[in-house]
Amino acid sequence: MARDYYGILGVDQEATEQEIKKAYRKLARKYHPDVNPSEEAAEKFAEIAAAQEVLLDPQKRAIVDRGGDPMEAGGGMGGAAGFGGGGLGDIFEAFFGGGARQPRSRVQPGNDALLRTAITLEEAFAGVKKDVTVDTAVLCEKCHGTGSKTEAKPVPCGTCGGAGQVQEMQQSFLGNVMTTRECPTCHGYGEVIKDPCTQCAGDGRVRATRDLTVNIPAGINSGMRIRMADQGEVGHGGGPAGDLYVEVQVKPHPVFVRENNDLHVRLTVPMYDAALGTELTVDNLAGKQTTIDVPGGTQPGDTIHLPGEGMPRLRAEGAGDMIAHVQVTVPTALTNEERAALTDLRDGHPDNPEVHVESDEHGEGFFSRMRDRFRR
Repeated sequence: MARDYYGILGVDQEATEQEIKKAYRKLARKYHPDVNPSEEAAEKFAEIAAAQEVLLDPQKRAIVDRGGDPMEAGGGMGGAAGFGGGGLGDIFEAFFGGGARQPRSRVQPGNDALLRTAITLEEAFAGVKKDVTVDTAVLCEKCHGTGSKTEAKPVPCGTCGGAGQVQEMQQSFLGNVMTTRECPTCHGYGEVIKDPCTQCAGDGRVRATRDLTVNIPAGINSGMRIRMADQGEVGHGGGPAGDLYVEVQVKPHPVFVRENNDLHVRLTVPMYDAALGTELTVDNLAGKQTTIDVPGGTQPGDTIHLPGEGMPRLRAEGAGDMIAHVQVTVPTALTNEERAALTDLRDGHPDNPEVHVESDEHGEGFFSRMRDRFRR
């Protein structure tokens, strides 16, 4: 009998490639040998790996949909070369039905869910608990996931006899051909609920909103996701819930620009203080003040590094740096006394203005770089 590859992964026959991969990842997290070293888990992992391989291959999946098994000799198109194996009749059977599939399980695992939330840079610095509201599928409280008003077990489908599929005779150019399709009464489950729950209509789950609290760790960055196990959608028939992923977006900050674990800040320093040196304070993300020592002779564009004053490393010791970018301002309005003092300073300074032509290692001069910049 052909294996039910869809049932192994717990997906519908109409499942997309993305849904198949998602189902495989969910089961692999449970049965991977690195997580579960038992022999039963190893067999189950090999089974779900084979199911993914088959269902992601269009040719193999087509054989499965026709009732064959591409992983067995003669189960699909394989073994049909030269009309060997079961002969021409088996080939027609693989194409036009006759290969029985096991009915799908009514209890299906739920899908994962994704939610986004925004936090401030201060919250990313310290870590925060965030309340979120999730609109998702939850277990029906009235029937407790059974789908039955009286919580009775499903009974075999009277249309297909529990097979989950029905056969029909159709006319074709080859004559009468038997085809197989999903049972329209039980939708491939092979069983029906005689007294469907009035709240969930037999699905075992309903749509609802839930309030959750997300623990966002210190040092998290934009685009990172937090996994909340079993907080996603409850599956059909009250199946196990998927996971909820909360994607965090960190809002821009008016003072700091973050780069990995470093914080960049721009300092505007008057010309006098840049020449003589000074101390400045900046309000940091911890709600305190950080002192920045600007040494005498600081030039425009110089950077000052403050080790350990940046963002904390996510789930690790230490922190990044704070990097101050110095912008030197030149006064545009001078009093007579200030002008006289600057004139005396200039006249007494040994440096005279000169024209410098700079070249880098490739021979590209300053004016060439400026010309290229203005052409952009």
